[in-house]
Amino acid sequence: MDHVPQTFTLLHMDAALAQSIVERSMQIIDCNVNVMDARGVIIASGDQSRIGTLHQGALRVLEQQAAVEIDGDMARHFSGVKPGVNLPLCSQDTIVGCIGLTGLPDEVRRFAELVRLAAETMLEQARLMQLLARDARLRETLVLSLIRGEEITPWLRSWAERLGIDLEMPRVAAVIEVSTSGADVKTIVAELERLHGLLNLPSHNNLVATISINEIVVLKPALNGQGLWDLDMHRQRIEKLVARMSERTRLGLRIALGRYFDGDLNISRSYQLARATLSVGKRRWSDRCVFLYDDLRLPVMLDSLRQSWIIEDIGAPIEILENSDRNGQLLITLNTWFEQNMHLGKTAEVLGIHRNTLEYRLRRVRELLGINLSSIEQCFGLYLGCISRAWEKKI
Repeated sequence: MDHVPQTFTLLHMDAALAQSIVERSMQIIDCNVNVMDARGVIIASGDQSRIGTLHQGALRVLEQQAAVEIDGDMARHFSGVKPGVNLPLCSQDTIVGCIGLTGLPDEVRRFAELVRLAAETMLEQARLMQLLARDARLRETLVLSLIRGEEITPWLRSWAERLGIDLEMPRVAAVIEVSTSGADVKTIVAELERLHGLLNLPSHNNLVATISINEIVVLKPALNGQGLWDLDMHRQRIEKLVARMSERTRLGLRIALGRYFDGDLNISRSYQLARATLSVGKRRWSDRCVFLYDDLRLPVMLDSLRQSWIIEDIGAPIEILENSDRNGQLLITLNTWFEQNMHLGKTAEVLGIHRNTLEYRLRRVRELLGINLSSIEQCFGLYLGCISRAWEKKI
């Protein structure tokens, strides 16, 4: 499909919608109501025995494209026809069916036009709902194509243009994990709809897709008003978003932001990093619900090596330290030293020990491992070992 239709017409009558029209109408007027489709077949009626039968009055309405009244004399000339008033039902200037009121025309004529208007209003509402559902599906199809790194087809590109989506806008991927444990299906659906409504606010300019009942992906505009990548801006916005979502939903939520890449595959790579960041962030900071790739670059890098022998080699010095220090004092000291950016004073303060005690412990680390803590390269390797060991224990 290389073109995009400019209008959307309700091309057929839905039986459930038609029956709803009948029931609402009969709550107001004291006569039977029938709804017929574009073939003249009764698909909804206050008289269930008539559903599925051909309505002769409807056939005449469809043929003449105008209202048709059937009085007692005319009814006797047609098999199975009762007196009444029958009018066409239109959607976008196209006749999609008919509605008929059973009774003497002089008695029901005054109600017929009002019932027809009410029915067409319901048809228009149904058409708009179908439009919204279609647009939502197209948006999700577009998002899925982008995060998979697929080429955007001319047809999908045309729809994106019609929906006002700028495919050239730089975007960064965020992944939202939804915890649904303990909630029933009805509650989950309602909460997810509320969450989608919050994410799809026009002012946010997001593209949103549900990957599964537990995962939602959001493609956010990546750059600020000056055309720059601003990590602090994204951090603040995500924290505010999580706070608002937590107020409006009972579901547990975690959100991870990937990295912005400039290029054709930027969104796909950003999505992959967002998922990896979420996975690592949950293990590293189980009490948090917001994770940014820029805060977890090294752990995410190590996570990509977890099936490799390299990860074992990186963690080997820490294993030696664990085997030589059964109470774990040296490893705790080393981790704290790295967390405090290798600042002796701050490390001693956090551990609640004298600086001399700290220096003694670090000297023991140097002796056991045979490394030089003044060497940037050796310290970096040891730091990676600490991260990888902590990661292995949290799997």
